[in-house]
Amino acid sequence: MKNKPTIKTTGRYRMQYRGVDCLNCGHPLDLSDKYCPNCSQANSTKKLTLVDFFEEFFANYFSYDSKLWLTLTALLLKPGKITKEYIAGKRLSYTNPFRFLLSLSIVYFLIISLNSEFETLNKFGSDNPTQFFDLQTQFNNLEFENEEDKKLALSQLDSLNIKGLNNLKLSSQDSLILSRPKGYFKGINQENFFERLFEKIQFYNTVIKNDTIYNFNQSVIKYEVPELTENKMAYNLSSSLIDIEKRPGTFINSLISKLPIATFFFLPFFSVFVWLVYIRKKHTYTDHLIFSFHNQSLLFILLIVSNLINATFSVNSEGLFFLVFAIYLYKAMRNFYQQGRVKTIIKYMFLNTIFFILGGIAMTILIAASVFTY
Repeated sequence: MKNKPTIKTTGRYRMQYRGVDCLNCGHPLDLSDKYCPNCSQANSTKKLTLVDFFEEFFANYFSYDSKLWLTLTALLLKPGKITKEYIAGKRLSYTNPFRFLLSLSIVYFLIISLNSEFETLNKFGSDNPTQFFDLQTQFNNLEFENEEDKKLALSQLDSLNIKGLNNLKLSSQDSLILSRPKGYFKGINQENFFERLFEKIQFYNTVIKNDTIYNFNQSVIKYEVPELTENKMAYNLSSSLIDIEKRPGTFINSLISKLPIATFFFLPFFSVFVWLVYIRKKHTYTDHLIFSFHNQSLLFILLIVSNLINATFSVNSEGLFFLVFAIYLYKAMRNFYQQGRVKTIIKYMFLNTIFFILGGIAMTILIAASVFTY
């Protein structure tokens, strides 16, 4: 029985440790039973020791007939075969495709984070990267609607100078915002939504950098900002953008850490197009999804190997491994869907185009979401 677990006859699996009832489900057993026919647990009454525990843990992953090695062998050497066997019912021999892909994606992006030098990009960060000018000079060049506004702005400027900021260098727009922040923010509400949101982001960008605002509630009290969702969204986005400016490398690592989760939102959408392309085939949507999981798992395996080779030998091998994957994917489609070369090539080109389009959309959404939540 190939799909039954292989049980040793040594250690705690020896005859003297066998029982007449399964310790897991209570199913009656004979002493000749090496495992429970009901739940497949090993028939052993011996207490588990540390040696037994670690021996079984490593055996599950490194034994010749373990699920991991059977999955890797089928995936690497026989494109499309593992999917055919898995959906045909031979599932106990192979690792769950969803869990396998999740594990590989986490390992890959962990390696990327550890081996990358993204953190070094933080040295290019800046507290205030825009071009600045002298505050007093810019103030003199500003135009005001009336003399009262000018006097109010001048008093605000004097207040800043009293705080020891008389040498502060700001852009013209920043000077206007800091000179009369309450009035400036109220004036923003006259714009349409997108213009208004952009102006509010610029407002918060200025006051966070130059007027020690640490949270949204402080701006509500200090500048009489209405507690609206739109205003809070503008504050959070501006705060995130400032953090990204200061630590771009840290942001990239944060983005990479979210990619495994994004993969599992992306593949189900892509599998819809695979299902539509092969709609005449007698496969369910789940069959196509499993096929996508297996192929994506192979891609992660190749990328992991490529990354390790690059780190060891200081070379760039990604191009070679992407070429290997391109050939592999064609063979997998041929073997799994059993169609001719011409049809397979046409569908291969179409699906790869869809893959890159959806991938671009997914990355855009991920980056936008990361900026808002950073």
